[in-house]
Amino acid sequence: MSFESDGAIRRPGATEAAAKVRFLVLDVDGVCTDGRLYFDGSGMALKAFHSRDGIGIKTALRAGLGIGIITGRDDPGVRARMTQLGITEYHPGHESKLPALDDIRRRLGLEFDQMAYMGDDWIDLDPMRAVGVPLAVADAAAEVRDAALYVTAARGGRGAVREAVEFLLNARDDGLKLSELWTTLPAGARERA
Repeated sequence: MSFESDGAIRRPGATEAAAKVRFLVLDVDGVCTDGRLYFDGSGMALKAFHSRDGIGIKTALRAGLGIGIITGRDDPGVRARMTQLGITEYHPGHESKLPALDDIRRRLGLEFDQMAYMGDDWIDLDPMRAVGVPLAVADAAAEVRDAALYVTAARGGRGAVREAVEFLLNARDDGLKLSELWTTLPAGARERA
């Protein structure tokens, strides 16, 4: 195991594997959010998303890195956030996530080694084991961190998605300046991150 100076864990071969990735699949609770669930008076779950992750997702899409969501819950707020970010591969209500991952792979004509999956809990282990680059957030369950090639320094819902996007895009070593991609987005697109 090797440690990055910023606290991330990058295992041997992670960068080489990441260079092949064309599509990143994310869990929601514990990855895109901090995993806490708040309920309003009507029983509707409320979740917080970090704007830094939104910027990372929009930058990834602009750079040609596809983004998808597979989540165990179907939540109108999450659906609205993903639509706002431009994510069209949104797959809610999956307690077993591997079939949904394989469906995305087949429809997009990808190999598993061209995919990354980012998780935080046991439900994410099967898809993580299937892809070329399994990713975990810093506060993921121990077995999930152990299964990951890259573990972010950031906790879920606190910029971990952005960190993973930067890792994947920088692994391409194509001279792409991520900050320039962001600044060339139309102003309206930047405001919705």
